[in-house]
Amino acid sequence: MDKAEQFEEHRPRLFSLAYRMLGSAAEAEDAVQDAYLRWHGAEAGQVAAPGPWLAKVLTNLCLNRLASARARRVEYVGPWLPEPVRTDQGALGPMETAEQREAVSLAVLVLMERLTPPERAAVVLRDAFDYSHRDVAGVIDCSEANARQLYRRAKQRLAEGRPKFVPPADAGSGFVARFLEAAAQGSMEQLEALLADDVVAWADGGGKVTAARRPVVGREKVFRFLAGLLARWAGEVRLEAAEVNGSMVVLSWEGDELTTMGALEIGEAGVTGVRIVRNPDKLTFLAGQLRKLSQNCRVAGSSWVRANEKG
Repeated sequence: MDKAEQFEEHRPRLFSLAYRMLGSAAEAEDAVQDAYLRWHGAEAGQVAAPGPWLAKVLTNLCLNRLASARARRVEYVGPWLPEPVRTDQGALGPMETAEQREAVSLAVLVLMERLTPPERAAVVLRDAFDYSHRDVAGVIDCSEANARQLYRRAKQRLAEGRPKFVPPADAGSGFVARFLEAAAQGSMEQLEALLADDVVAWADGGGKVTAARRPVVGREKVFRFLAGLLARWAGEVRLEAAEVNGSMVVLSWEGDELTTMGALEIGEAGVTGVRIVRNPDKLTFLAGQLRKLSQNCRVAGSSWVRANEKG
C-alpha cells in the first residue's frame, strides 16, 4: 500500500477531528489536505505510527487555524453558526448514542466557541477519540497535569451553557415532522403550538442573504419570524427532512439549490431554539453530500431495474 492509499484510510477520521475542532466543513477539508502534504513530505523514519502522527499534525494545524478564525468571527455579520454536515452516512463517525449526537450538534459546536483552542483540542481528543490525558498532552505539547486541567475547565464551561433537560432520542424527529406538516397545510396555529414561551431563533446569513442579524427572542416574535419565512417560501420551495449534525432538520430547496437549513432544539415545553443557516457558503458542503447521495440512489435504482429486466 502506497502513502496516498494509507492516508485515505485515515481521511474520514481526520475530517471528523478537524470539523469538531473548527466547526467548518470547508476549513476541515483544507486542514486535512494540509496534513496530507505534511504526510507526503515526511521521511519514512519520521512516522512510527500513522494514526497518532496524523492526529498530532492535524490537531496542531487546526489550533493554528482557530486563532485566525476567531479574529474573522468577531467581524462576522449577524450570528455565527457552524457549517452543517449530514451525519447519517458516517461523515462524523457513529451517531448511535445521545452523547455522540449531542457532541456534534450545532448548539454544542456554538458552545465550543467559548473555549480556548487548547481546551477545544482537549475535549475533542478526549471525548470523541478516547485519548487519555497523557495522549492529549503529547498531541498539544503540554504536561499531563495541564492537559487534565484544560479538559476539566473546558467541560465546566460547556456545562454552564447546556440545557438541563435532555429530550428523548426521537423527540427531534417528531417535532420536525410536525413542523413540515404545519408548513404543508399552512397551519399557523399548529406551528405556534410547537414553540416554547422562551424560544430563541438564530439566523446565519453572513451578510450574503437576508437573515435576522440579532437573535429573535420569545414565542410571539419567533412565530412571526418563522411564519414570515414560510409565507415568502409558499409555492416556491421544497421542504424536506434530513439527519444533520446528529439530529433531524428541515431543509429548504429552491429548484436544485439548497437555500436554508433549520435545526430545532427541544425542551420540556416544546421548541426552545431554532438555528437557521442561510449563508450559501456554509451550505455548499451539505448540498454536495445530498446531491451525491441522490446520485448514488439513482444509480442503485437503475441497476436494480436493469437486473430485474434481465430476470
